[in-house]
Amino acid sequence: MIGTLYGVGLGPGDPELMTLKAHRLIAAAPVIAYPAATGVPSFAREIAAQAIGAGTEEIPMEMPMRTDRFPAIEVYDRAAKIIASHLVEGKDVVVLCEGDPFLFGSFMYLYERLAADFPCEVVPGVSSVPACAAALGRPLAARNDVLTIVPGPLENARIRPLIEAAEAVAIMKVGRHLPRLKALLAEMDLLHTAGYVERASLPNMRVMPLADLKAEKAPYFSVILIYKGEEPWQLPRQS
Repeated sequence: MIGTLYGVGLGPGDPELMTLKAHRLIAAAPVIAYPAATGVPSFAREIAAQAIGAGTEEIPMEMPMRTDRFPAIEVYDRAAKIIASHLVEGKDVVVLCEGDPFLFGSFMYLYERLAADFPCEVVPGVSSVPACAAALGRPLAARNDVLTIVPGPLENARIRPLIEAAEAVAIMKVGRHLPRLKALLAEMDLLHTAGYVERASLPNMRVMPLADLKAEKAPYFSVILIYKGEEPWQLPRQS
């Protein structure tokens, strides 16, 4: 017998947005693994904390806060070896993943290293994109609208045509790129239709039209939602 690897989506942050299946698997897991920025408590573990059993063995995957891929590759290689050692002993391992495991989720890098050799199940989670739309009070897309998800770190030359081709756009990973993205949307005459949400579903969540945001930087967990389609949806005035 060998163990099963579970990639479990936790949702955007509110523990109540975890699925029943995610909660059940975490509570029963003999081993859990989760990403954690070096020197910072793991957000994924914080979301799942109430479901983690007292005797659960934990594997923190510490990620250096750098833009290049090589340190992260080394972290995933090392974590995959540790996780594999538990799986061959017949222990199931649950990997905690903020949001959804396969939408910019860290679990996908463990999946590509381990799924060929071990049973693996992916448990989807509530993505931050619909969570932000719910917080903003404006639907994402309707009818035949094209919804495009754009990573904020991309250069403007790549982002502009993506926005131009879509009726609805979600820009994720806004963070330090906020001033540049805001200026781009102003150039495209889209600032008036852009909504801004940071830390969706958490107690310190902020929600407002992007044009009302005065800050020069945003947290990593922030999203800009743009709607250009034919529906008469308006941005609510929130703060």
